[in-house]
Amino acid sequence: MKKVAIVFNGGTISMKVDPRIKAAVPSLTGEEIMSMVTGIEKYANIESYNFSMLPSPHMTPEIMLDLSKFIQKLLDREDIAGVVVTHGTDSLEETAYLVDLTINSIKPVVFTGSMRSGSELGYDGPSNLAESICTAISDESKGRGVLVCLNGQLNCASEVTKANSMSLNAFKTPNFGPIGIVDNNRVIFYRNNIEKQTMSIKELDSKVALIKCASGMDSGVINYYISEGNRGIVVEAMGRGNIPPLMVQGIENAINKGIAVVIVSRCFEGRVFDSYGYHGGGKELRNLGVIFGDNLPGQKARIKLLVALSYTKNLDEIKSIFEKSLYNI
Repeated sequence: MKKVAIVFNGGTISMKVDPRIKAAVPSLTGEEIMSMVTGIEKYANIESYNFSMLPSPHMTPEIMLDLSKFIQKLLDREDIAGVVVTHGTDSLEETAYLVDLTINSIKPVVFTGSMRSGSELGYDGPSNLAESICTAISDESKGRGVLVCLNGQLNCASEVTKANSMSLNAFKTPNFGPIGIVDNNRVIFYRNNIEKQTMSIKELDSKVALIKCASGMDSGVINYYISEGNRGIVVEAMGRGNIPPLMVQGIENAINKGIAVVIVSRCFEGRVFDSYGYHGGGKELRNLGVIFGDNLPGQKARIKLLVALSYTKNLDEIKSIFEKSLYNI
């Protein structure tokens, strides 16, 4: 029987409602959560670790990298077939993506969590955890990078985003849909995932800002982040990758100072492209040296740029990391 390491890392799956403040707070240990996953001993040997009890918004990129290193050490053990990580859902996609970018192993790594706390009717933590363990022991899961498993659906960490603030089916993959499902304890994959990227880094050594674009915005926020020493800026632009004209000066200022600027779209689906030639359009931004981030949402483009800047300071290499095979590079 295969051995799976479970890394407990806080989030709603570890919470119960405190009767004094009448709100959910971290309460459940990994052992208490596992006690509710009945019958799993028939499928796998479990080894549990308590990494943290952090709520999702308390996660930082530095903690995410520490978690990635912790997971890598478990994967390096011959007796571990796969790793399951519990996590708060608000930042789950960011942590899972950073781990996906920094770990190189064919062994399955599966992130999961819950949308309801242990005090709510329909607490989904144990079922999500059971399905994640089934995913981790499946040979079909090998070599697919980090997977995210909630509500019986499997999504790639490189593609998935939290699309609903309360639904059990909160995690979606725009443009493509889930890569597979867990049905009756069996893992079924319906498509292959995209080519995996991996960058080996020891630390995160750059600041990266994220700006959401809206009508009438100017360069004030961009220039502020430049003055604060950010080495990268991600802009969630409009539509295909266009910005208000008053933001162009700030973008140009950043690029002239050697700052990596990545453009993505604030749209839920689709990707950015240099389709438009007006002032502030994608064509002008590409000519200025902006990097195009394909279909990544802003929060994941920021994670990727953080990792890329810690991997290399060469802007041409960073451009290739984001655009190779996507924009004729």
